[in-house]
Amino acid sequence: MYTRLSIPGMRSNHCVAAVFTALTAVEGIVHADVTIGAAVIEHDGRATPEALRSAIAVAGYDVAEAVEERRRLL
Repeated sequence: MYTRLSIPGMRSNHCVAAVFTALTAVEGIVHADVTIGAAVIEHDGRATPEALRSAIAVAGYDVAEAVEERRRLL
């Protein structure tokens, strides 16, 4: 499964690294592709949107939108 997150407030590579570290610590994450303002997370289904939001909140950011699909999102 894939989840795409819109994460406003990310302005630098430091932000990207903080969100990447937070997301990859969530159980069930296979891969996380994080850019400034967004992330696409591949997971095995155990990582709920709520768990992803919580991890990002711990890193100091909010999620504006989360879209979950069974295939890769563009």
